Amino acid sequence: MNSVKMELRKRKIKEFAHQVRVNKMAFVGSLTLGFFILVAIFGPILVPFDVMKFGLATEMLMPPSSQHILGTDDMGRDVLAYLISGARVSLMVGALATLLSMGIGTLIGIVAGYKGKVIDNVLMRITDFFLVIPWLPLMMVLAAILGTSIWNIILVIGITSWAGTARIVRAQTLSVREQQFVERTVSLGAGSIHIMIHHILPNVFPLIFANTVLIAAAAITSETTLSFLGLGDPSHASWGMMLHYAFETGATSAGAYWYFLPPGLCVVAVVLAFTLMGYAFDEILNPKLKER
Repeated sequence: MNSVKMELRKRKIKEFAHQVRVNKMAFVGSLTLGFFILVAIFGPILVPFDVMKFGLATEMLMPPSSQHILGTDDMGRDVLAYLISGARVSLMVGALATLLSMGIGTLIGIVAGYKGKVIDNVLMRITDFFLVIPWLPLMMVLAAILGTSIWNIILVIGITSWAGTARIVRAQTLSVREQQFVERTVSLGAGSIHIMIHHILPNVFPLIFANTVLIAAAAITSETTLSFLGLGDPSHASWGMMLHYAFETGATSAGAYWYFLPPGLCVVAVVLAFTLMGYAFDEILNPKLKER
């Protein structure tokens, strides 16, 4: 029985991988994201960067040259090394914040949809509270209270971005709960936790997976926004901190495009990659969209 399940799982993975290669949006998004992931993993090893190490006064805001391909910043540091090092922090914050957000949203959505009644009403009112409050002021307040730390930023983004996921998962859970195989499992005496983990979760997982990719784009944008507003961690290099220092030191008015343009373009490219993958995965995993 287990071997049959493993074989079916392998077939589904192969079919999904084939559809990703065929789908243009998924292919371009995966290729772009894969490039940035490789840069984030191996870049800081090949091009080490110390955020606290400053260059000479004569090297400040130097334009691109053979010595510094993307020029230098206001502290005389190499912008290319800063950009490569920032990729690791930005992607790490986005990934961990997304996992936290999806974990909270999935748990609340499944429990609310399956349990219903009082539990559903209480959890959905809490969800509505987070949906109604503007996310940016809420994140700014929480980040200011908790302090400027990478882990605090991850926590802030995670606990302020789960509400939409909870709503989507709850709606799908309500549909799955009425299926015959769930009713049979209940009649056999299975507990609620067993049903939610082994029967509800696998059936809503494709929706969760597709939504996770879109949430990751929002998480990276949120980290960049908080860092740009001065609520990031100055001891770690990130694209948001690059933009913050660039605008704080007047790089835009000085015409130092090599300082603020590269991190901005990197954020746009990564967010676009996640967005393309999210819409493509939704097409691949949603049978109704596939039929269209």
